[in-house]
Amino acid sequence: MGYFMGIDLGTSSLKVQIMNEAGMIMGEAGKGYAISVPKYGYAEQNPEEWWDACCGCIQKSLSDSGISPEEIAGVGFSGQMHGLVALDSEGCVIRPAILHCDTRSAQQAERIKALLGEDMIREHLMNPVFPGFLLCSLCWMRQEEPGLYDRISVVLLPKDFLRYRLTGELGSDFSDASATLAFDVGKGEWCKPLLERLGLDESMFPSCHRSAEICGTVTRQAAALTGLREKTPVVFGGGDQIMQNLGNGVIASGDATVTIGTSGQIFIPTRQPVKNPALNTHTFCSLSDRQWFLMGAILSAGVCLKWAGEVLGEGPEGFQNADSLAGRIKPGSEGLLFLPYLCGERTPLMDADIRGAFLGLKLSTGKEQLMRAVMEGVTFALKSCMDTCRQLGAAPDRLIASGGGTNSKVWLQIQADIFGQPLYIPNVTGAAVGAAVAAGIGCHAYRDEGEAREAIVRHVATIEPDEKNVSLYREYYGLFLEATSQNRNILQKMATQVTGHKVSGNMS
Repeated sequence: MGYFMGIDLGTSSLKVQIMNEAGMIMGEAGKGYAISVPKYGYAEQNPEEWWDACCGCIQKSLSDSGISPEEIAGVGFSGQMHGLVALDSEGCVIRPAILHCDTRSAQQAERIKALLGEDMIREHLMNPVFPGFLLCSLCWMRQEEPGLYDRISVVLLPKDFLRYRLTGELGSDFSDASATLAFDVGKGEWCKPLLERLGLDESMFPSCHRSAEICGTVTRQAAALTGLREKTPVVFGGGDQIMQNLGNGVIASGDATVTIGTSGQIFIPTRQPVKNPALNTHTFCSLSDRQWFLMGAILSAGVCLKWAGEVLGEGPEGFQNADSLAGRIKPGSEGLLFLPYLCGERTPLMDADIRGAFLGLKLSTGKEQLMRAVMEGVTFALKSCMDTCRQLGAAPDRLIASGGGTNSKVWLQIQADIFGQPLYIPNVTGAAVGAAVAAGIGCHAYRDEGEAREAIVRHVATIEPDEKNVSLYREYYGLFLEATSQNRNILQKMATQVTGHKVSGNMS
């Protein structure tokens, strides 16, 4: 039996997992790294630091698992989406990578919207234009760093840089490329009319391929640095969202995932690309150029719990402590409501300037009420994402929990109650698993993603909603929407009063 390696390049850490054909994790390793913020609104990382982490984690996962390099049948990648890595003609990094959470290109985003017009954005890009996406960051580079911009030979997404260092081959996949804002999501190709209108050279953008397609093999130099066998096959992989859901077995319409990680997402496979007139959701390609998914995203999910734990003295992690505290309080948090807009918001508000709030504080409010209100507020925001997707015609029958939020029993029950549907918990989860599955498909261990799902994915638990809580939360959800609407203006003003800086007013 062969083993497959999945490499997930996250925003705060890199993870490597080794999986057998039955979906069992046989070895893993991870390493964290920081985001550099040299100026207000900037978010950068050194791609060479990613590569060092990648080499070290591959070595450690092989060593700790006892699996020999010869037993690794294939390698796949997953990665943080949207970011910009610029390389020169020698394949060297020109400047630190500009990440998805970077807001320096707000002015460029506004100019792009004005130049392209809403019709082109809706028809071809199918996504809102806002800072942090590769296209906006590239236009910022052209304006603010012309000397560096002129040196660019190719622009890559973060995980594509790592795969280039491993194989020496340039390229991207449809899922990640469609999240750059330079890609025609319906046609599955770089958007030539957009590039022409913006005066960008199409040769800067690499060719695009299916996620499970083999892009090349491990080079001799990379083998020496990682411990992998030279000529080990490597597939293109995909953006973290599609890889996470491939690992969860969510590949067909009718299913959806509710993900609580640092941020939060509603992910729904669709048969056709969804053109949203309001541009407050995301439509990306999936594993190929003929598959798509609809996504609603909130900017603050698990990070809200981490923040609350630190402020309340419960530690920066805290699912166990949070469960202990929140589990003592009945649904509704004794009349306390939390608006989870700590970093602004995407779906459905598309508002970078809104901020969070607690409503209903009283003298008897303690840690328990605060912690449960945070869990409920994040889930209300995710339900708002789901409702927005349903209004566009998506109608998932089955909800699958994903992300770090699955470690909290209390939060899982809150989700089932607020969504009013059973919540299914898979045996495997994570973007690195999906990357390993893609490698398995590319190396013909599985015929396709359907066979892979049958081989590795099982639902080990089902969280049923409590009908009494469903009714109560329906009322609280209405209050959540009303509180957001009525307080939005003042929360925007509070943000700009403190910083003296308005990011974009409206991110669409």
